[in-house]
Amino acid sequence: MIAPGAFAGQTAVVTGGTRGIGRALTLAFLEHGARVHATWTGNEAAAAALADEAARFEGRLALHRFDVTDEPAVERFWAGLESEPDGVQVLVNNAGIRRDQIVGTMGSDAWRAVLDVNLTGSFLMAKAAVRAMLPRKYGRIVFMTSPSSLHGFQGQANYAASKAGQIGLMRSLAREVGKRKITVNCLSPGFVETELIADLPEDVRAEHKKMVPLGRFGTPAEIAHAALFLCSREASYVNGTTLEVHGGL
Repeated sequence: MIAPGAFAGQTAVVTGGTRGIGRALTLAFLEHGARVHATWTGNEAAAAALADEAARFEGRLALHRFDVTDEPAVERFWAGLESEPDGVQVLVNNAGIRRDQIVGTMGSDAWRAVLDVNLTGSFLMAKAAVRAMLPRKYGRIVFMTSPSSLHGFQGQANYAASKAGQIGLMRSLAREVGKRKITVNCLSPGFVETELIADLPEDVRAEHKKMVPLGRFGTPAEIAHAALFLCSREASYVNGTTLEVHGGL
């Protein structure tokens, strides 16, 4: 269990940090003492609701609206973080989208959109994070991947490819920066009760639930607990691996 205040004095960046798992991540880091920069793109209501809920954390939450696929915007965001007195210790690449369709009818726009957000966005954010972390010789980077990267669920070729790509990116980056005490890992949640799967037909949800030995979907809070561990100082020897949190899927 992560101790209260374990991230006091640290700064965390959570992409897609205002909804679903990202919202749970943001709140978990705040509750454990961190200052959090949460990024978002389109849902103003969700961002406003999170800001209201986080008011109790006395200004430790900052919200940033930009697209993680926009390289100049990513660079501007990280340039703005240079004022953080002790730098940024944590990056969780959580931003992600789905555009499900079988390969035979999938449009190239759906393919590119998912790869751009899930993989290229993760690359751009990680690249900037590494540059910020290297001078201080400390950091934690986590990519939010998916069991789809291994199982390749029907209708999710683009999503599966993007998530498998994150694992490959993580493995290479972990080798590149490990000597500087920067760890890089993936967290692989299974089916979690968020908006990302809310549009699945009820019969599909039932079939997916049958696949899980625990017989239920996970909660965002359960995923956040695992992320806190990977980002903690105590996880200093966990590097280049994928932590699966999927109920035995």
